Amino acid sequence: MINRTSTALAAALLGLLSAGAASATPELRHDITVVGNIVTVGDMFADAGEHADKPLFRAPRPGTAGTVELAAIRAAVRAAGLTDFDTGTISSVRVGRAATIVDEPMLTDLLADELGRRGIVQDDVVVRATFDAGELALHAEAVPEPAKLLELTHAPSTGSFTSRFAIAGLDRPIDLTGHLELLVEAPHLVKGMATGALLGADDIEMRLVPLRFAGANGIADAAELIGKQLRHQSRGGLLLRPDDVVEPQTVKRNDMVTVVLRNGPLTLTVKGQALNSAAAGQPVQVLNTASRRILHGVATANGSVEMSDTINLAGL
Repeated sequence: MINRTSTALAAALLGLLSAGAASATPELRHDITVVGNIVTVGDMFADAGEHADKPLFRAPRPGTAGTVELAAIRAAVRAAGLTDFDTGTISSVRVGRAATIVDEPMLTDLLADELGRRGIVQDDVVVRATFDAGELALHAEAVPEPAKLLELTHAPSTGSFTSRFAIAGLDRPIDLTGHLELLVEAPHLVKGMATGALLGADDIEMRLVPLRFAGANGIADAAELIGKQLRHQSRGGLLLRPDDVVEPQTVKRNDMVTVVLRNGPLTLTVKGQALNSAAAGQPVQVLNTASRRILHGVATANGSVEMSDTINLAGL
């Protein structure tokens, strides 16, 4: 009995609440912001009910606002089928339209994406666009895709381009021209350094340079430059190319070095004078100062020389 009574009361209460919600009088808002190009009854009135999706006016252009007088609102909502509504003390309504700013960075990204699809640029290339129209700030609808590239003609030899964009909320596409510069990060010397100086991580900084500077040898990998020696004396700010460095020399000409000959379990060492400089793995000629014999070997990372030819041990 208790359960039946509770159920009946709950049902009656729900019916009253539903009736109250259904009979709520739409109330005019004094300031609204819309996204699309049409102002609806639901935009203009709270609790618009079944009339919410019915159109009333064209919205202003994205990023702008206007005022609608009460008389015009009354006529429009009655034409839409809404006759019972509350305007309170409101005499006019400010209607604004939300916008997304379409600027140079956004348009440049669209151009870069298209160049990437065409295979003209890779992920490590930065595209910088200069527009002939100057600084751009276009008001578009506040939608997920406020701008879309429709056409692009690009002359790689000069960097000039012509393009056409569709801007959400604008009736017609816009045509823009300008210049595209393709840039890539490249290693530069932080300060001037002498011939033969070893490069460390602190001696190198990455800067953007035009892709055309890469040349036939390409852009050097900064990680592969660390620990290498400069081939020539170099000034600060120099763009480092692969042929600007050499492997560090572990043996220097005229240095006294240890020559190592391994023959099975036997290891023999002698002292000699290096006749040329060499990096690890490069050939070295060594003069045995005792026998005056020239020995041929390979420089090692620790500065010794491994014999590379087989000779009579007595002839060392």
